[in-house]
Amino acid sequence: MKDNIESMEKLINAFTYLPGVGRKTAERYAYSIISLPNDDVNFFADSLKEVKQKVKFCKVCGNFTDDEVCEICKNRKSDIICVVKEPKDVLAIEKAKNYNGLYHVLHGTINPLEGKGPNDIRIKELVERVSGGKIREVIVATNPDVEGEVTASYIAQILKPLNIKVTRIAQGISMGSALQYADEVTLSKAIADRKEM
Repeated sequence: MKDNIESMEKLINAFTYLPGVGRKTAERYAYSIISLPNDDVNFFADSLKEVKQKVKFCKVCGNFTDDEVCEICKNRKSDIICVVKEPKDVLAIEKAKNYNGLYHVLHGTINPLEGKGPNDIRIKELVERVSGGKIREVIVATNPDVEGEVTASYIAQILKPLNIKVTRIAQGISMGSALQYADEVTLSKAIADRKEM
């Protein structure tokens, strides 16, 4: 019995590593796993291992991919780049279904309180992409919070000398919220109503 309790505790603790999962939810997940057939548990465990081994960042835009270059970068021809904080923001914008340009994932925002400056996120890579001469507009779609606004302003300031149109998504998304939680209509409207910076 002791081994079962220890292994159960270990599984519960593992589930609490996930964002937004507290002790009670972790316990529910753990009991659900115990109830599953062995094949389903093995599939679940194999899927976790596989995603950690195969998923990486696109060498062009920084989005998640299981190849060197993501499907969006491979298949889309566009002169517009939408800049987002993290890969899950790409998915949120794609669900809105009204943007068919390219992306650039920063993997963070400028946040002096956490010691994160422009050199700690993928701004240099953005400037390199834009300097190629094929991009006419950069849409900054960072979250409408203090860090997102500081990052957006910095990007606008650094790209203006390159004669690139820099726009910011409209404020249909409330201040302090995250893009991934915005509904498709709000996000679609925010992109359509973007403003030049």
